[in-house]
Order: sequence, then structure tokens, then C-alpha cells
Amino acid sequence: MRPTRILAALAASTLALTLAACGSTTEPSTPTSAAPTSAAPSTTAPAATFPVTIEHALGTTTIDEKPERVATVNWANHEVPLALGVVPVGMAAANFGDDDGNGTLPWVEEKLTELGAQTPVLFDETDGIDFEAVAETEPDVILAAYSGLTQEDYDTLSEIAPVVAYPEGPWVTSWRDMIRLNAKALGLAAEGDALVADLEAQMTAAVAKHDGLAGTSTMFLTHVDTADLSQVSFYTPKDTRAAFFEDLGLTTPASVTAASKDPDAFSGTVSAEQVDTFDDVELIVTYGGDEIVAALEKDPLLSQMPAVKAGAIVSLPGSDPIGTAANPTPLAISWVLDEYVTMLADAAAKVK
Repeated sequence: MRPTRILAALAASTLALTLAACGSTTEPSTPTSAAPTSAAPSTTAPAATFPVTIEHALGTTTIDEKPERVATVNWANHEVPLALGVVPVGMAAANFGDDDGNGTLPWVEEKLTELGAQTPVLFDETDGIDFEAVAETEPDVILAAYSGLTQEDYDTLSEIAPVVAYPEGPWVTSWRDMIRLNAKALGLAAEGDALVADLEAQMTAAVAKHDGLAGTSTMFLTHVDTADLSQVSFYTPKDTRAAFFEDLGLTTPASVTAASKDPDAFSGTVSAEQVDTFDDVELIVTYGGDEIVAALEKDPLLSQMPAVKAGAIVSLPGSDPIGTAANPTPLAISWVLDEYVTMLADAAAKVK
């Protein structure tokens, strides 16, 4: 990293700490893992030409030279460089589905082992982005194509290194666009396209094993509070979990599309008194365990949903890696695909 960039990074870090002292939700913590140098992938594709310019929702980013030190923030962005053979110097620690509490999910651990790499510096994002920790890894680029960055986050990170943000809005970037945007920033656009094609082929093969899954009308129920079922919350078609249904041959219920009134929102809520709105929902996916299913079946209103009546519910445990299966990411897709599709097919069979 050039000295001027280091100084800018430290300035950004100081600003972040000052904001934290004044009430910001961003509180830095000290990384605990050693940061490896990024490894160049093995490829026969033509070398990318730099500079590379990427337009996104928070601005325009130009990367002058092929990045050697890659940092990522927010969920799953690190899986793109890893899938392409590049080890980040720093990445966000896993805060969901981490069954052993080491900050990395099993498919990431397997990839690091395959690449012969140590675990990168893990950024603790419990209270927001740790700008100081990011700056300390001295990145040449920061990948965040799938993220919830605010404009302030983006501006602060941009003082450290060029930042690739989301193309449309927070937390709605498709897994395809996440791969393509992050790969382009690394000068690996062709390899990114090949990765997308490979994952699409894997999905087609997995779905082909299960007759009767295609066309099932599926809703992702979220934020279910067993103590208060007065509202029905769901992920809209903009959310990556709901969009993944389409990849697996399922369909989005017309009722969910109609209830998704904010075209930019990734979730929505309606009163349980209007639950008959969702009479076209054949299959429900949600987070939780048996207690969630039991609560839905006992509730006088929600139990009237066709999917609940039929017991066509896939409940994903949040404390286990399979809980992340519903949110497709570059490395997780291959790792959980067959199990997730089987769970969907078994539940869908109850309404066929």
C-alpha cells in the first residue's frame, strides 16, 4: 500500500473511532488471526486490462492496478475471491450458522485448506464495520457487492481503498451479480462467468433428482416470534433467499409479490388477520426449529395457511451451517445444495 493511502486509512480509522465515541454503532476490535498475502489463481483466461471501472449504487469505483491485497466486508463477499483462488487478507467473521464459533463456515474452512492458506484476519462486525481493522490489513481493494453499506460506510472505506458496493440496493444483490462484480474488480471477470455457469449446472442437476418440486409456490417466512404471531413477516422477491427459489424451480406466490409493496425492500409484513392473503402458498421456508412449526400449527389464524395445514414447512436451524443454505453464496451453494433441495422436495411432496 502506498504511504498516502496508509495515512488516509488511519485518518478514516480515527474518524470511525471518534464517531463511535459520539454514539456510533461501529466499535472497532482487534483482529486475532494472521493475514496471508493474496494468492494469484491458476488460470488460462486472457489477462484483464486495468484500470477497471465499476459503477454501483453508491458511486463509481476505479481500480488502477490488479489488486494484490484483497479485503472484504459484510456477508459472503470473501467467498468470491476464495472460489477463484485468491485468499483475502481480511474478511468479515461469520455471525450466523457458525456451529463451532471460530468465525468461519465449513465451506470456507475447506477452501482455505484446499488453497493451503491460513485464516485471514476476521473483522468483527457485530456492531458494524470495524474500519480500523480493515485499514490495518492494508488492502488494495475492498469487496462489498453483497452488503448493507450506508453511504457513510462507503465513503469511510473509500479512504482506505477502492470499494465495490452493491449495484442496486442493500442486501438484494443476487449471487450471480455478487460473483461478477467482485470478480471484475479482481481482474477475473472470465473466471467469474465460468463459476456462475458451473453453479447453475449444479443446481439443474440437483433439482432434476426430484420430480414434483418444480412449480411449487414457496414463501420464506421470517422473524417468527412464537410469543407474538399477530404479524406475518416474509422475504420479498428482491431478497436473495426468495430469489433462490426461482433457481431451484420453485415459484413466487402471487400473494407475496402483491404484498411486497416497497419495490426496494427485501422484507415485508402483514397482519395475521389478513393471512388468507397467502392462500396460494404451498410451501413455507423459515428459520428455527420444531417450536416454530408447532407454534404455526397451533395458532388459530396462521394454521389456516395451506402450507401449514399440509405440514409443508422447511425449518432451517440458525445455529447450524445448513441454516445458511437458503441464502446462496459462491462456496455454500455446492456444500449445501443437495441437502437443501431434498428438504424442499420432501416438504413439497406433502402438498402434491
